[in-house]
Amino acid sequence: MQTIHVELGAASHDAHVGANLLERLGELARAAGLKPGKCAVVTDATVEKLYAARVEDALRKSGFAPVVISVPSGETSKSLATLELLYDRMAAAGLDRNSSVFALGGGVVGDLAGFAAATFLRGVTLMQVPTTVVAQVDSALGGKTAVNHRHAKNLIGAFYQPRLILADVTTLATLPDREFREGLAEVIKYGAIMDAPMIADLERDLDAIIARRPDLLEQVVARSLTHKAAVVGADEREGGLRKTLNFGHTIGHAIEASAGYGSYFHGEAVAIGMVAAARLSSKYAGFSADEASRLQRLIERAGLPTAMPAGWRSDNFLRALGLDKKRTAGAVEFVLLDRLGHSLTKSLSFDDILSPLS
Repeated sequence: MQTIHVELGAASHDAHVGANLLERLGELARAAGLKPGKCAVVTDATVEKLYAARVEDALRKSGFAPVVISVPSGETSKSLATLELLYDRMAAAGLDRNSSVFALGGGVVGDLAGFAAATFLRGVTLMQVPTTVVAQVDSALGGKTAVNHRHAKNLIGAFYQPRLILADVTTLATLPDREFREGLAEVIKYGAIMDAPMIADLERDLDAIIARRPDLLEQVVARSLTHKAAVVGADEREGGLRKTLNFGHTIGHAIEASAGYGSYFHGEAVAIGMVAAARLSSKYAGFSADEASRLQRLIERAGLPTAMPAGWRSDNFLRALGLDKKRTAGAVEFVLLDRLGHSLTKSLSFDDILSPLS
């Protein structure tokens, strides 16, 4: 097991990464200061069948009394309606301010359960137990919680840090191929923005990673979380440095929202967004065409889409782009690369963004 420390003062916590950690969930939760007693395990219908029983058993052995709350799988569950369902079930279960919420699942469950924990009784303890690549390498760490609005992704949310993150890489073995590959977009992102040697390592090891070799999965997850922990520790609220983690996400989120949540997986939309951002980087930040092509080839080798969707300049796309949380005075603060492993931000107008992509 590898442990990454997230330094955030009073909100500091650890992220444990390794194989077969679900059985140690209760033990590690108690060690992190979670109080035994009533707790909610929020999961989705798919993950519930695979892992809920193991999680319940591990928690009960350590003195917890879990109630499992399952929501439909997929992005559509990240809604105010589903959030209200969680509140109803948590209240009916008698959760109080000493209770905890365990988010067992992918990014959707992590965001949804995290926002529920942040707002139920003005905040109860949260533990993230991610079971997808996207969640393990990215969304479980950082404290961002949210639900979607019909006009934009993650429009309603809060920063709320977990007490602990537990990433059991053996859960990645049960992911469908498409869901596994989408998570590789976030892994590639870390190399693109802050770790050029990681790009070379991914080029070398990609086939074995896709084959889900456990030792490589642990390395990839731990390396990604180490990078994110450093960024979040320096800039928890996205005032500056943390914005670089949005490489590929500005256009990616607009694609997700305009295509209808669920049409593209998050990582697929981010992959398209990274290729688009690389093109913009060549125009506005001096990013070399060779490096842009190298990045695109790696994304393609990971089995991810790279082309903007048909009809992408629709009113819905432009509206979603206009609602991006990084917008300022009619422009968007866009994350660009000047070289592999190094990023910068630049304020771009909508015309600046759209013209090179047409």
